[in-house]
Amino acid sequence: MSVMGDNNQTTTNSVSRKTVFCALCIALCVVLPFAFHSIPNGGSIFSPIHIPVLLCGLICGWQYGLACGIGGVLLSHVITSMPPMAYMPPMLVECAVYGLVCGLGMRFFRTGKTLLDLYLSLIASMLLGRIIAGIAKALIFSRGAISMQIWVTSYFVTALPGIVLHLILVPALVMILMRAKLVSQRY
Repeated sequence: MSVMGDNNQTTTNSVSRKTVFCALCIALCVVLPFAFHSIPNGGSIFSPIHIPVLLCGLICGWQYGLACGIGGVLLSHVITSMPPMAYMPPMLVECAVYGLVCGLGMRFFRTGKTLLDLYLSLIASMLLGRIIAGIAKALIFSRGAISMQIWVTSYFVTALPGIVLHLILVPALVMILMRAKLVSQRY
């Protein structure tokens, strides 16, 4: 009986911790862009709202990552008008895919090396998020107004500093949180 109680407590604790971490990441989706928007075109260049979404997916799993991707973008838009309405729908798709794919990547990539799993999940999510958001923008949100050149420029060229920042910062933060025992070790 006590073993079952311990398992239930551990599961509840894990769900509670993930829920709290997801809520913290959603709050960061609202707060973090302010630091970057003081830089001209900082939001487009550094994509600060992506950082907490990627972290949430990698640490908490696909369900929480998806919720953070949707909730973070919506809440940020409602409270701060960032992202602006014109950019919000494709960004919502992009961030939802980021959180979803990061979580699924961490579930299915099992190389035996935490850092490699993190990078595989992160790169897959960043590519798929940009591809799916570009498709959604071309077919639904900006129908006929987006070309391959515009997509590559906005999602890869302009965002290159942010891509580099995410590839350096996000895995480092996950590893720091693991070493500090604030999140579970992978292996």
